Amino acid sequence: MQSVKVSSKRQITIPSDACRQLGITAGDRLSVVVRDDELVLHRRPATAFERLWGLGAHVWEGVDPVEHTRRLRDEFERGHDDDR
Repeated sequence: MQSVKVSSKRQITIPSDACRQLGITAGDRLSVVVRDDELVLHRRPATAFERLWGLGAHVWEGVDPVEHTRRLRDEFERGHDDDR
């Protein structure tokens, strides 16, 4: 197991082997999570689009978006038939 030393400014240097394995390069951002007595670092996607990709995907699991849209449109149109 590799170890790192915390500087007086609370900075650490990630070992080059770990950076290579994870594809971490200078300027990348990492998210920090504290779990019990562990400090976990996660590489953050570079763009907002990449960070949001897949958000809410579970909502569409097993649902055909085209059929869902058609059903919503039909329900909307049936509800407004009474107004005519």
